[in-house]
Amino acid sequence: MQTLLEFFSLADPNVRYVVLGTLLLTSSSAMVGSFALLKKKALVGDAIAHAIFPGVCIAFILTGDKHPMHLALGAFATSWLSLYLIDSIPAHTKLKEDTAMALVLSMTFGLGTLLLSTIQSSSNAAQVGLSNFLFGNTAALLGDDLLILAILSLLIIATLILCFKEFTLIAFDKAFAQAIGLPVRHLETLFTSLTVLALVVGIRAVGIVLMASMLITPAAAARFWTDRLSKMVLLSAILGMLASIVGSFTSYISPGMPTGPCIVLAITLIAYSSFLLAPRRGLLAKRLHQRQHQQKTLVENILKLFYELGEQEGAYFCHRPTSELLVHRPMPLRLLMQGLKSLQRQGRVQQRGDQWRLTEVGKHLGQQISQRHQLWELYLTRYLKIKPDHVHEDAESIEHVLTPTLVKELRKLLANAP
Repeated sequence: MQTLLEFFSLADPNVRYVVLGTLLLTSSSAMVGSFALLKKKALVGDAIAHAIFPGVCIAFILTGDKHPMHLALGAFATSWLSLYLIDSIPAHTKLKEDTAMALVLSMTFGLGTLLLSTIQSSSNAAQVGLSNFLFGNTAALLGDDLLILAILSLLIIATLILCFKEFTLIAFDKAFAQAIGLPVRHLETLFTSLTVLALVVGIRAVGIVLMASMLITPAAAARFWTDRLSKMVLLSAILGMLASIVGSFTSYISPGMPTGPCIVLAITLIAYSSFLLAPRRGLLAKRLHQRQHQQKTLVENILKLFYELGEQEGAYFCHRPTSELLVHRPMPLRLLMQGLKSLQRQGRVQQRGDQWRLTEVGKHLGQQISQRHQLWELYLTRYLKIKPDHVHEDAESIEHVLTPTLVKELRKLLANAP
């Protein structure tokens, strides 16, 4: 408990720089990543991140020092060049975009490694610590680093807020944005610059190799919790900041563990938890919804079977053995009994030994299901001109998902049909 209080008090300057710096870089990169994810530009972030490496090395060779602004400018320049190549190669050759990204990524990272080896073999003492840009070194953040990081992060966030509507429109419907006169090309250039800047901001803390994950992973996690872009952007920033706190605290209590990888592991854990546990889009929720739909389909099919047999014989409430039901609708006996037991608990059928009968409520529901089936068959034959002997299977599926509103519209449509 005492360790936790010491960490959150931020009394130690090193802890303060680490926490504030990682909060800024994770929130800004996560917000940019939300739009990159929707624009299907997730892999571009990885290519840009690797293109940063030679830019850092070239900036060091030209200036002879590791000033954060100099290195950031070098990284920004080579990242922009890599994006130009990624766009130009598919436009002027038969190669696809993914191939272009692979070529640029491998070329820039190889060039960066070569330049780093050249720098390390030189006599410049300032080159010590330059390799930290490869994997990050959050503990090396100083006051000057934090100031530059804060300025760049706030610039990214402010630009996203000011251009939120325009970026949203381009992400969802670029053609419409062009049709209404938006400067799409300039906005695309601006967004690309923000993406590059977001990656450049984090290289000192998280490193080139891991920074691409901070761009996309928070956005991917947030996507499972909401359908609204504004909420997704905000939630991705919150999840990124949460990961930075967890990763920083883990590194604080275990000094041998680097902060950057801890942050990446934390946001990855959050992302996988979202994939599993999100209430609507999570895997568990989808599996539960699937099982509920299967159960609904089963009991509705049984109710419809009772009703149609009763309609044919003019006896809706007579008891019927399970063997008779299986003859008219073949299914595993286990499933039939599962459906009958469920209907019995709902008061829609009654049991007498091995025989079952509809209740008044069950008859009414069975009639509704049968009518939905007939309405859809009629709609397919009248309006889509499908042969009557080809509509039964389709109606068997659709009858379980037709809402009362759709049923009402179908009745109105078919009533007015010629």
